Amino acid sequence: MKHIASEAAMKDFGARLGRLFQGGEVIELIGDVGAGKTTLTKGIGIGLAVDEAIQSPSFTISRVYSARDDLQLAHYDFYRLDDAGIMGAELQEVVRDPLMVTIIEWAAVAENVLPADRLTIHITSPTETDRNVELRAGGAVSQRLLEQLG
Repeated sequence: MKHIASEAAMKDFGARLGRLFQGGEVIELIGDVGAGKTTLTKGIGIGLAVDEAIQSPSFTISRVYSARDDLQLAHYDFYRLDDAGIMGAELQEVVRDPLMVTIIEWAAVAENVLPADRLTIHITSPTETDRNVELRAGGAVSQRLLEQLG
């Protein structure tokens, strides 16, 4: 478990993680509203050299950004959905793309299309500013990320 003391530190942690991505990684973000999932994603965008502002896809469900090395960052937020529907079919294709880094918030509705090899990041908020981040690897690719993070 990692302790993160500020929003800036959450972005820095995300940037460190984003610099490790090579394409094909899938990240599942778990945490309450306001836990810092989008802040972490903004940091990942910095590490991937995304040159546009990353915004929460709460209302649009998904956003895709161009990143370094011909990669793309796909950011999904299923908070408002009881069933992934057609977005689940889209996600199923996206998570198989070797040039895509995929981040999913509120992924339970799309559980059946998520690969086992994903990095699950659970964020909890013990105080207004502090965050605890627990990372769990589901396979070889996500385990490599954990090892490289140290």
